[in-house]
Amino acid sequence: MNKCIMAVTAVAALSASPAMADTLAGLYVGAQAWGTNTSGGFADNSTFSNGSTMADFNFDSQANTAFYAALEHPLPFIPNVKLNITSLDSDGVTNLQSSYTFDGDVYSANSDIYTETELQTTDIILYYEVFDNDLLSLDLGINGKYVDGTMYVLDSDSSTQGEQSFSGIVPMAYSRIQVGLPFTGLGAYAEGSYLSFDDHKFSDYQVALTYSFIESLAVDMNIQAGYRSVDLDIDDLDGVTADMSFHGPFAGLEIHF
Repeated sequence: MNKCIMAVTAVAALSASPAMADTLAGLYVGAQAWGTNTSGGFADNSTFSNGSTMADFNFDSQANTAFYAALEHPLPFIPNVKLNITSLDSDGVTNLQSSYTFDGDVYSANSDIYTETELQTTDIILYYEVFDNDLLSLDLGINGKYVDGTMYVLDSDSSTQGEQSFSGIVPMAYSRIQVGLPFTGLGAYAEGSYLSFDDHKFSDYQVALTYSFIESLAVDMNIQAGYRSVDLDIDDLDGVTADMSFHGPFAGLEIHF
């Protein structure tokens, strides 16, 4: 009888092992297409040294992308890791209301200037799972957000142009909460990183509804539809000052191995 019980227990343990492995460890990869509306402006050190103020530029709506991968594991005290790469590109034409100095050149009032930003943020997130079940999950951690960008200004009438590149790492707090509706595949999440110290303020959050359309022992897949907002308010980060907001709806696909 004891041998029979042991055999049944062993078979049950082996049959449950794939689900247990999926619960304890997993790789998540995802991609998002983001319709971005941009507002705000930027300046460099020469702007303020010449008595100018930061202009408020007009930017056209533009499609941006985000790609991420996260590795969760069962090892105690060692944080999970997530890498997120996001593009924040935008451009537009602005009629200046007052003179503006950038990269050492002066752009006169009432001139039409073309502005372009090429920004990329790379989030390296270390986090712990405080709760983790089908109904509710909560992650808390820290985010080292690496910002790499180039600001470009052109006056098409005078051919005056300026360019300023900058980069830097911004430490941020990170959190994510996710809820699910069992047996439906439906869920929702809110995820964000936050910073506020000295004259720097930075926030990056997104909220979304999700639908899991494939659930198997080998792979899970879900689609996302939501809204993302990035607010960048930096003062003299690698010689650049910017107060810009990027926001808009996004759609995404996530695969869980």
